Amino acid sequence: MSLAIVLAGLEVQLLAERALWLPQTQTLIVADLHWGKAAAFRAGGVPVPHGTTQSGLDRLDAVLATTGARHLYVLGDLLHARAGMVPETVQTLERWRAGCADVLITLVRGNHDYNAGDPPASLDIRCLDAPVSVGPFALCHHPVTMPDAFVLAGHVHPVVQLRSRGRQRLTLPCFAFTENAGVLPAFGEFTGGGVVDQRDFTRCFVIADNEVLPLPARSQLPYVTPG
Repeated sequence: MSLAIVLAGLEVQLLAERALWLPQTQTLIVADLHWGKAAAFRAGGVPVPHGTTQSGLDRLDAVLATTGARHLYVLGDLLHARAGMVPETVQTLERWRAGCADVLITLVRGNHDYNAGDPPASLDIRCLDAPVSVGPFALCHHPVTMPDAFVLAGHVHPVVQLRSRGRQRLTLPCFAFTENAGVLPAFGEFTGGGVVDQRDFTRCFVIADNEVLPLPARSQLPYVTPG
C-alpha cells in the first residue's frame, strides 16, 4: 500500500516497495539497488546465496507494472562493485532490461557507481552526476542541502529502531524528511541499513507489513530510539 504526502508543493506517493512515485509525470524513484553485490562477495570468497539480484529485479518489475512508470530514476549505487559484473549477472540484467525496454532509466551516480563504473551499454541506462533536476526536486545520491530545490537522496539506507516498554526492539526501513530534503530507503534487499534518529527529521514513515505508516511527531517519542 502507498501513502500520499506533499513534498515541495507536489503530491507524491511513498510506496511500500521502498520507492517514491510521482504520478503527475509517471516517474518512479528508487535508491541503492546494489546489483551484483552477492556476486562480488562470492568473488571475494564469501559464501553468500545466489539469486539476490534476480529477486530485486522481480520486485522492481512488479512496481513498474503496478505504477505504469515511464521513467525510472535511481539515486545512486545501481551497481555494487566491478567484481560483481560477472557474465551471469550481466546476462540476468540484460534479460530484465529487454522486458522493460520502453522504460527510460536514469542513474544518478553514487559512490559505488564511481568505483564499479557505469553499467554496460547493453542496459541502455543514462548515467549522470548529481544533482539531476526533476520538477521541484534535485536528485542526488548523498544527502545534501541545496538552497533552491528539495533534495531527494539515498546512500544512508535509513532504518529506525522502535523499542517497546518491554524492551522489545523492531528495526524497519523508512523514508525520512526534513523541511527541504528527503532520504529514501534502500531498494535492494541485500544492503543492510543505517539506523537514523527520528529526532533529526521533521517526518519519518516506516514500512511495515506492506504498509507505509507515519511515525509520531518528535514531541511524542517516548519509545523511539536511535539504537
